[in-house]
This record gives sequence, structure tokens and C-alpha cells, in this order.
Amino acid sequence: MPFTFKQFHIDDTDCGMPVSTDGVLLGAWSLVAGAQQILDIGAGSGLLSLMAAQRNAQAQIDAVELDDGAAAACQRNFAASPWAARLRLHHCSIQAFSAATTERYALIICNPPYFASGPLASNQARAQARHTLSLPFAELMTCCQQLLAANGVACFIIPTPALADFQATATTAEFSYQRAVAVSSVTGKNAQRQLVLLANHAPTQPWLSTPFAICDQHGEYTPIMRQLTQDFYLKL
Repeated sequence: MPFTFKQFHIDDTDCGMPVSTDGVLLGAWSLVAGAQQILDIGAGSGLLSLMAAQRNAQAQIDAVELDDGAAAACQRNFAASPWAARLRLHHCSIQAFSAATTERYALIICNPPYFASGPLASNQARAQARHTLSLPFAELMTCCQQLLAANGVACFIIPTPALADFQATATTAEFSYQRAVAVSSVTGKNAQRQLVLLANHAPTQPWLSTPFAICDQHGEYTPIMRQLTQDFYLKL
């Protein structure tokens, strides 16, 4: 279903994972400022890349997407955006991309597959986007370590039940700095998702690191959610 933001439009037709609140949260929270080279792993419709391009007028952004339908949609969305000259799509797996490039990135952003077990979605593209079969956490961490600049950071959004496994895998991959921000859908509820930052050093840039809720108990966006997304959502 097409989705229009304040400065760009997303057509997520044929994408396994459509535009979601999780993606918008990650794109708004990630440490984009000052990053000259940004990598979007599993770009899907291109949402994270486009948000990064809007937030950082100097960044060059590489997006990697394996699925045929999603890659086609991503390319269309890049071409229709105001930042097409700074956006480059690579239609391949992140494993193949990391093996072929010598580029190192100041920021890596990724909304990764996270289900290691359970039933696969009947839609193949959706199954690939949601399950770790094509991109286990261990392979993702290996690629991130290879591609991340020495002073760079990698930002992810992970379901809370998968956090411990994700962090353990990051430690095994020798990421020495980890920070997770718990995000709940409604004030007072348990956190369903975690915004996670990985680095080989303690980052010096300030960023939102306080747990928060998306909506209050009346169904309205909380002040923190409004602050994060006001540059993107049309109704804010």
C-alpha cells in the first residue's frame, strides 16, 4: 500500500515487509548526523535510506536488497525522491555485497529478519523478510563488522524476545558497545521492541536513549514519538 511522507513517497507493492511503525522508528532514531557513508541492509521499499537522505543532506547511501520485487520497488522510490543522486541500490545479498566491496560505513541501519523458528509466511517474500533463514544473526553480525568503519555505529530494531540472542551474537562478533532502548506500543505496557546500537567504541553523539511508548492510554502519540517523527508523518 503506497504511503506518503512529508518529503517523499513510498510504494511498497511487492515488498515482503510493507512500511511499518518499526521502520519509521528506526529511521528517525538512528545516528544519522555526520555520517558521510550510510549502508541500509535489507532495504525493502527503501524507507530507511530515504529517511536517512532527508535527515542528512551530505550522506551517500548504499542500499542492499536481495528480493526481486522489493528491489524494484526500492529503485522506483529512490528515482522518484529528491535525493536520487545520493541513493544507490545493490540488488544482492549482504553476504555477496560485503565480499565484493572495500567500502566502510559510518552508519549501518537494518530492520533485520528476526524469527528463527515457527511457521513461515505463505508469501515467500514476506517469509524471507521475517525469518532468519537467509540472514541469521551470526552472518549479519559478521557482515556488519566487516563493513563498519572503526568509528562507526550500527542501529537496529529488534523484537524484545529476540534481544538476548541478538546481543549475545553481537558480543561473539566482538562488538564491544551495546545499547538497547525499550519501546512499548502503549504507555504502561511491556516493551514489544528494542532499538539497538552497536559499536566498537563508546559513541560520542547524543541520541534518544530513554525507554518510551509510542502512544498514550488515549491512543495519541506521546511527546517523544511526536518529536521523533514530526519531520516525516503528514499529520504531525
